[in-house]
Amino acid sequence: MLTSLDFSHERDLNIDELVRRVEAYYPDADFTILRKAYYFAEKMHETQKRSSGEPYIIHPLNVAATLVKLHMDLDSIVAGLLHDVIEDCGVSEDTINKEFSTSIGLIVGGLTKISKIEFKSKEENQAENFRKMVVAFAKDIRVIIVKLADRMHNMRTLQYVSEIKQKKIAQETLDIYVPLASRLGINSVKGELEDLCLRFLKPEVYYLLAEKIAKKKSEREKYINDVAVLILEKLSEYGVSAEVKGRPKRFYSIYKKMSARGIDFEQVQDVLAFRVIVSNITECYKCLGITHSSFTPIPGRFKDYIAIPKANNYQSLHTTVIGPGGERIEIQIRTNDMDEVAETGVAAHWKYKEGVSNNKKLDWVQDLLDINKTLGNSNEYLDAVKNDLDTGGIFIFTPKGDVKELKYGSTPLDFAFAVHTEVGMKCVGAKVNSKLVSLKHRLRSGDMVEIQTSKTQTPNKDWLKLVKTTRAKTKIKQWLLKIEKDKQRDAGIDKLEKGLKVFSSSLKHIKKSNELEKVLQEYNFKVEDELFVGIGTNKISIEDVIKKIPSLTIAQSKDSKDKIKEIETLYEQISKDAKKTSKNDNAVIVEGADDVLVRIAKCCNPIPGDVIVGFITRGRGITVHRKDCEKNSETDFERTVDVQWNSQYTFKHPVNIRVTAQDRPGILARISKAINNLDMNIRSALAKTLPDNKGSFIFEVEVKDFSELLRTINAIESLEEVISVSRG
Repeated sequence: MLTSLDFSHERDLNIDELVRRVEAYYPDADFTILRKAYYFAEKMHETQKRSSGEPYIIHPLNVAATLVKLHMDLDSIVAGLLHDVIEDCGVSEDTINKEFSTSIGLIVGGLTKISKIEFKSKEENQAENFRKMVVAFAKDIRVIIVKLADRMHNMRTLQYVSEIKQKKIAQETLDIYVPLASRLGINSVKGELEDLCLRFLKPEVYYLLAEKIAKKKSEREKYINDVAVLILEKLSEYGVSAEVKGRPKRFYSIYKKMSARGIDFEQVQDVLAFRVIVSNITECYKCLGITHSSFTPIPGRFKDYIAIPKANNYQSLHTTVIGPGGERIEIQIRTNDMDEVAETGVAAHWKYKEGVSNNKKLDWVQDLLDINKTLGNSNEYLDAVKNDLDTGGIFIFTPKGDVKELKYGSTPLDFAFAVHTEVGMKCVGAKVNSKLVSLKHRLRSGDMVEIQTSKTQTPNKDWLKLVKTTRAKTKIKQWLLKIEKDKQRDAGIDKLEKGLKVFSSSLKHIKKSNELEKVLQEYNFKVEDELFVGIGTNKISIEDVIKKIPSLTIAQSKDSKDKIKEIETLYEQISKDAKKTSKNDNAVIVEGADDVLVRIAKCCNPIPGDVIVGFITRGRGITVHRKDCEKNSETDFERTVDVQWNSQYTFKHPVNIRVTAQDRPGILARISKAINNLDMNIRSALAKTLPDNKGSFIFEVEVKDFSELLRTINAIESLEEVISVSRG
């Protein structure tokens, strides 16, 4: 029979037995410190009892035993013995550091921080508890491994607490600790916790499954043994030496299939799983071939996690076949090392003899920290975390053959952010299997994706509707928040500069005279940006700032005050004075307000995706230029205004594309066809002959945004005769 690690509650466990178990895999361990930790914990907990009536010390002993079963290092096991002494016994972290080590103190301190504060509601408690947990285990991943061991034993003894508490703890375990165990690859812990959660959340389902499986126990055990012998015989015929184990699938796994398909237990077919352990990868694939030639494989049920491992480093070959008697059986084929990783996950890679850095982190831990910084709402944060922990679904290839694992429904934008944050930020388009696709295209497993980028591209709010992964959403939100704050700061600087100009002064001048520093002190600000953001958000008036600058108070007059008032209301005046049109007819939003009529400058002809700036033109509304337009420097500084593209604008923008190509018969028609194939409208086309048998063409086409322009340029560049393509 196939047996996972046994995490059962051990009532009679003692320190001598614990030492013996550690010695079995780590004979060089410092057993003196292990015994010291036990006696220290025993003394601290001597007056405490568990809900079961047992001495409290039995809990830390069982937690330590779980860590031993995972073959964790000595610091983790010692921390398991001491994990409750700070919270329950008033011992300080400094005492742990002095008596044992700073490494052990860090783990115990991290565990204490996770459960130290109580919150008002279940949702808030769950989210905030996880926030603290992420911060704690980001410093040392062993914190969460010890916490999982702690939760395992608490779940194993949950029958001794009230039913309300049982359901609360079981639901929290299912929502938070099960996904964490999965992400860490500790499948033995994950499976055990899932079954325990089912037992306390849906006891009627759990015990019904237990009863049905028990009824056919002897019959099933015989079938498992017969199939295992049969598999071994088939492998032996081809000279493959292997170990074969089998068992019924876990209760929770069966329950999920019943729920997902709306079927009864009797209708669940593949309830048996076999594991074939061989010595190397070559034999894994050889074994797969023998299995498929000996039994009928079920189409679509084969997965190769050896060539493409899961995000948690899990590797194995999975296949489902029709076994003897027409039974569907799942067969997993892996090496011994892969089997160890499958059972114990990140713990299997722990160099317990060499020790590890306390800064050991995983990439996804950093992602969770980023989510922590970005999202303020507890429920939103918890949803994001659950989504991030629920990884897997599709495997996408880069042009170089690297693989990224994404969630079902992911788009090229998700892939771009998975490759690198900067690639995501600058993404304007993508090719999937060498074909241009939109950014909302749904990726499929096996797709090869090539991301196209532009230096001028930046994220926008609409991207949040396109992405599926938490990483992409978090990075986009971080950018939008930063941009909003930068805009507020820049608006503040802009308005202050205009106010100072009334007095023939400048920001540079008041900085040089240290008067800005005095203003910051008046407002109790530590950095300049706080002042600028305050001005930009109209929380601080320019007039009030001017009054705090000694060198300018003498120069103040009624005239200057009126001028300052005019500057204060400049942005409001723009919105009031501008002509209004229907919402979808607005290409640009001014000062965050929709429905403002604008004029697009012909000199630079900006389109959505370009960085733009607006200028107030007396009697003619607002003119929008590209930020890098040469004419910007000619415009009155006081008339600049912040503008942004309106994402709801659906009309096309005219833009010129210049093409240089070899002057061959039919070249104009071929270029025109390449543009028309993209459903782009050509408004006009100019052509002339150049020296050296070259031709120059200017096409005025209508595009929705910069990404469509890039697609058009790419299509033209793909023509053999084309030498160069540029924006006009």
